[in-house]
Amino acid sequence: MRIIGLTGNIASGKSTVAQMLAALGAPVIDADVLAREAVEPGTQALHQIVQRWGRGVLTEHAALDRAALREKVFGHPDELHALNAIVHPEVGRLRDAELAHQRAAGTPLVVCDIPLLFEAGLTGTVDAIILVDAPVEVRLDRLVRDRGLAPGAAVQMIAAQMPAERKRAKAHYVIENTGDRDALSARVAEVWRALRSA
Repeated sequence: MRIIGLTGNIASGKSTVAQMLAALGAPVIDADVLAREAVEPGTQALHQIVQRWGRGVLTEHAALDRAALREKVFGHPDELHALNAIVHPEVGRLRDAELAHQRAAGTPLVVCDIPLLFEAGLTGTVDAIILVDAPVEVRLDRLVRDRGLAPGAAVQMIAAQMPAERKRAKAHYVIENTGDRDALSARVAEVWRALRSA
């Protein structure tokens, strides 16, 4: 079974590409979905998060308040590192379980959607890398317009990730996402055909 890593910096359109790949028949394991599972009420990871940052990072229903936690970790490298040290191993465990399931089912090709593929040092766990990219100014605009972030917070989130230029040099396929959905769809289909015939 070949494992394809799908990644892209924040607001690059990686989730849209993942949806397009899934529509073409690609099995997609989404790290964001796994990360939500990892910190559900009752999990060890959520318990560790509350131990470190207090009950103020919980909603009234004892679920993780992502906005409250984000305020505590973004812009604070040590805190972000501590959060990643709690969540990443659990996400990895959940991903491995899903990959084992796909392997047992005889699936030839699986796409792992991993936003921090490079930052988390996971490039060696995949057979090929797809990078979704868009210019920084386009991504900033999307964060402010579509996600309602303040411009300063958007800049901070972009700065927290490895620059896309460094990722492009290590990617096997680059999908440009500058806004034209038809062009994006055509490029995604082209990459999927290339992966299936490789």
